[in-house]
Amino acid sequence: MVVTRGRLRKLIAAGLVDSFGLALGWTVFVLHAVATQGLVAVGIYNAAMLVGVGLSAPAAGWLAARLDGKLLLQSTAVVEATLRVATFALLLLDLPLVLVAGLVTLTNVTAWTGYAGMRAEVAAVAVGRRARALTWYVGGIAAVEAAGAATAAVLPVGDRGTVTGSLLLVVIGFYAACLLPTIVVARGSCVPRSRRLVDASRLLRRAPALGGGFVVMLLASGPTFLAVALAAELHGRLWVAPAAVAFTLGALLAPAVVGAVERHSTPSFVSWPLLGVGIVAGWAAAPWDPAGLLVAQLLSGVFMTALEGTIDARVADDAEDELTAGLGWAASTRALGSAAAVGAAPALIAIGGVGAVSALAGAVLATMALAGLMRAALVAELPRVSRPVRAEATGEGRR
Repeated sequence: MVVTRGRLRKLIAAGLVDSFGLALGWTVFVLHAVATQGLVAVGIYNAAMLVGVGLSAPAAGWLAARLDGKLLLQSTAVVEATLRVATFALLLLDLPLVLVAGLVTLTNVTAWTGYAGMRAEVAAVAVGRRARALTWYVGGIAAVEAAGAATAAVLPVGDRGTVTGSLLLVVIGFYAACLLPTIVVARGSCVPRSRRLVDASRLLRRAPALGGGFVVMLLASGPTFLAVALAAELHGRLWVAPAAVAFTLGALLAPAVVGAVERHSTPSFVSWPLLGVGIVAGWAAAPWDPAGLLVAQLLSGVFMTALEGTIDARVADDAEDELTAGLGWAASTRALGSAAAVGAAPALIAIGGVGAVSALAGAVLATMALAGLMRAALVAELPRVSRPVRAEATGEGRR
């Protein structure tokens, strides 16, 4: 089936507007929380965010069984816009931290459910070229989020180091209004309501893709998600912005890597660990020189985006009647793998350094890829060995 390019462009444009506003608003939110409540509160808000990511998968499945793509996207967009404003309001009113954290969790449940719905729309209109289309979508999201965060970091601030006054109101308004393109583009949805809720047997069939994403992100994504702190610690704050730009450029190059993987028909149990090697490999040299840091971020952008795109395409191919739920579980398990990586990486880096930790993770992933290659070679040889034996045993070898 031919990709519906007009529809695909509209979906990507809506996703880019939303992601820019999300990154801008969330960064201003976090900076305000740091200035007024401290790092402990920010840690709690980030933990609440990850809880929301984890809960979004069953939420996406439940909603997709009751709403078609149009209603799912529009309802989650309206609810998410409301929650974004409400969360900011509670923070500015200095209400109890637990209330703010609870709304952060609900906001992320809704946001990631909507994200699954948008990726389902991309998958639905890009049958036959899903991996590349989903990689373009994910890569564009990653690139524009970096731009949104950078914009938030350079906004004028008041005496307390936070955005205030009318500018803050504009930020909050845009934080919610950037979901309007999603509501509009949802009108052309071609994703039907799922025929049934996701059951345990269907999740088990998807376990290799879900588990593969979790494991690779667990092993490879830690340094990338700590890139801001690592860049500042290794080479100074001056290199934080160039490192973000390098990741953005890498994300935009990722579709070319996905195209190469598709052309060579590389099995996922080989390609995914190899993509993980690409994510983490550059970090082994990052401590040596700022150029090494930029290379590490460039490679992370290329290979992490390619990994996400290929996993989403695999899940979409296996979940034609439940695209939204399947893609929700894919994003959720990857995010949980990254959360575990970010939790463990600081302690490991403190013991052995980022170079040694990255080299070890790369070695483990390379071993996994080598084992996958051996498995693929063995499977390829089995028919040649088994067919003559079966033919001889049945007496039909010459027929």
